Amino acid sequence: MEPILIYGFPLGSSMGLVAALEWLGKPYRLCRVDMLGEMRQPAYARLNARHETPAFIDGHGNVFTETMAIAAWIEARDTERRVSFDPMSPQADRMRQFIGFLNTGFTAAFTPHWMALEMDPPDPALQKTLRQWGAERIAERHDKLEAMIGDTPFLLGEQPTLADAVLIGVARWLDFHQVADKARWPRLAALRQRLEADAAVQYATALERGESPAGTGACRGHLPLAEVIERHGR
Repeated sequence: MEPILIYGFPLGSSMGLVAALEWLGKPYRLCRVDMLGEMRQPAYARLNARHETPAFIDGHGNVFTETMAIAAWIEARDTERRVSFDPMSPQADRMRQFIGFLNTGFTAAFTPHWMALEMDPPDPALQKTLRQWGAERIAERHDKLEAMIGDTPFLLGEQPTLADAVLIGVARWLDFHQVADKARWPRLAALRQRLEADAAVQYATALERGESPAGTGACRGHLPLAEVIERHGR
């Protein structure tokens, strides 16, 4: 069977993994999940007990979660090195360093803003505090990333890799939460512009919006969440 990526909308970090699978070019399937509805239902816990996306089902039906684990699965099967490097190379180490930074501190910096947005019932004073504190953390993490970016078109060279995929799913949250003008970090802004113009990223974001764009052909279609849970849930 083809592996299945369970990705979330709206604005899921998992969008970048869809782009990565397109860059990889090997057959896969998708399952699109409403993170504000379906993902919170009890049945979803059979795929991920933490009620989060992404989740992944490999070609043998094994279910696992977490962006870094899924990225590692893709890297191990990237025999043509379309999105990664020789696993023993310094470039591979550098790629994993970027992925680790992006999936931990960079992503987590947005947590206060998501908490404020989803707070029910609302607490305006607490929400304001969360956003103020979160904005400082987001800016600090963006400063660090800006300093890490070199002079190549993408994070690690002339073409996007898994590190770019992890970045692009999260970087757009800066705009969504209206934290700061992305022009404040010119290297990152230019990188985002290049990634957002990439055909695989445009394909992934269109799928996220519920559209049916034409991709590379590697995607063999979407499966309903109920079917995925029934077949593969624990």
